[in-house]
Amino acid sequence: MVTFGISLLFLIVGYIVYGKIVERIFGADPQKQTPAYTRQDGVDYVPLSWEKAFLIEFLNIAGLGPIFGAVAGAMWGPVAFLWIVFGCIFAGAVHDYFSGMISMRQGGLSIPEIVGKYLGSGIKQFMRLFTVLLMIIVGAVFITGPAGILGNMTKGALSVNFWVAVVLIYYVIATLLPIDKIIGKIYPFFGIALLFMAVGISIGLLAEGYRIPELTADTFRNMHSDPGRFPVFPLMFITIACGAISGFHSTQAPLMARCLTNERLGRRVFYGAMVAEGIVALIWAAAGMAFFGGVGPLNEVMNAHQGNAAWAVNEIANTLLGKVGAILALLGVVAAPITSGDTAFRSARLIVADFLGSNQKKIRNRLYISIPLFAVGFFLSQIDFAIIWRYMAWSNQTLATIVLWAITAYLVSEKKFFWITFLPALFMTVVTTSYILVAPEDFRLPLFPSTIAGIIISLGLGLLFLHYAFGGTFALARSSFRKKS
Repeated sequence: MVTFGISLLFLIVGYIVYGKIVERIFGADPQKQTPAYTRQDGVDYVPLSWEKAFLIEFLNIAGLGPIFGAVAGAMWGPVAFLWIVFGCIFAGAVHDYFSGMISMRQGGLSIPEIVGKYLGSGIKQFMRLFTVLLMIIVGAVFITGPAGILGNMTKGALSVNFWVAVVLIYYVIATLLPIDKIIGKIYPFFGIALLFMAVGISIGLLAEGYRIPELTADTFRNMHSDPGRFPVFPLMFITIACGAISGFHSTQAPLMARCLTNERLGRRVFYGAMVAEGIVALIWAAAGMAFFGGVGPLNEVMNAHQGNAAWAVNEIANTLLGKVGAILALLGVVAAPITSGDTAFRSARLIVADFLGSNQKKIRNRLYISIPLFAVGFFLSQIDFAIIWRYMAWSNQTLATIVLWAITAYLVSEKKFFWITFLPALFMTVVTTSYILVAPEDFRLPLFPSTIAGIIISLGLGLLFLHYAFGGTFALARSSFRKKS
C-alpha cells in the first residue's frame, strides 16, 4: 500500500511540477489565436471547453490500454509501478503535451506532417504510410475486441460477425460526423465513467483489505511466471504502453489541438489526460496484483485464461463494484475501446486529408477517404486478434519513439531545452530495437546481445542527431525543406 500511495503522489506532483516545467519550455502563449478559431469549419475545427476537451482526450487515448496493459504488466510484479510512474511523468506526458502543442502551433497539423517538417520529407512519406496503417490496425483491434466480447455475451443469438458489422457501422457514422455531434456530446460522459470505475476499484481494494504488493529489495525483480521468455526489459516496457508512453496518443492530440481555445489549456488537456491515464493504469496494476492474492496467483490465473486480461478485469469489477461494476466493466471492455477505435479511423482520415490537401468540410470528401480505410479495417478484423495486438504494441511504441525524435528536432530548431525529449527518445530507441530482436514473435535472439544492439543503435542515432543539430547540416536541411513546402 505504501508503494502504491507514493506512486500516486508522484504522478500528481509530476503533473503540478514537471508539467509546468514542460509548459515553460514550450512557451505557451495565451495571446495566440488557436486553430479552433483561425480555421473553424464546423467539422474538425470546433471550439470546445477545456473540460470537454480533457475528457475526450482522456477517453481517446485510454481505450483498453491502461486497463488491459496494466493488468498484463502486473504479471512482472511491483516493478511495473516504476515504469508507469516515471514513464508517464518524464516520457508519456511530455510526448503527449508537445504532440498537441506543436500541432496547435502548426494549424492543427497531423503528426506525420509534423514529423516530416522536422525530420525531413523522406521520413514524412514513411510516417504517412506507417501512421495510417497503425491507425487502421488500432481500429481493427478495437473492432475485433469489443465484437468478440459482445459475441460471447449473446452466444446463440447474435454472432461475432454481426457485432463486427454493428461496430463498423458506428465507426463510419462517428468518423464522418462533425466532432461536436457524437464525440463532443457522449464521450465526456464515457470519460467520467472510466475515471469513476478506476476510483471505485481503488476504494474497493482498500475497503475490502486487499494487500497491494510493496516494492522492496526482494520484489525488485522479474516476478513473471516465465522470466526467461518474458524479461522485464524490454517486454514490460512494450506491454505497458498506455499509462506510461504510447505513440497512439500523438495521433489523437491533433484532434483536440484543433478544438482548444487557448494555448494555456494545453497542460491541463494533453499533459493532464496522460497523467490521469497513468493513475488509471496504476490502479489496475495494483488491482491485478492484489485481487488474486499476489503476483504469483495473478500469473496463474492469467496463464489459465491464455493471458485474457478481459476476464481478469471482469472478475475484479464485478466483485469489487457489484451490479454497478458489471455495467462499468462492460463500459471498460466494450465502450472504451470502441471510442478509441472510431477516433483512430478519424485520425487516419485527417492524415490522408492533410496529405492530399483535401478540404473535409464536404461529406463527399470525407467519404472518398473513409471508405477505403474502413474496407482495410474490416479485412484486418478477420485476422487472429492476438497476432494483430502483438504487432500493434511494437508499432505503437516505435511511433512514440519517432515522434520523440521529431519533438527533439523541433526544440533544437526553436533553440529550446531539447534534452527533455532527447533522453526519452534515446531510451525508447533502446526499448523498441531490443524488443524486435528478442520478442517471441520476432527474431527470438538472446536478451544480452539484443539489449547491447539496442544500446549501440540508440547511441549511434543520438550522436548522429547531435552532429546534424549542432554541425549546421540540420539547420540547413530544415531551411531547405521550409522553402520547398
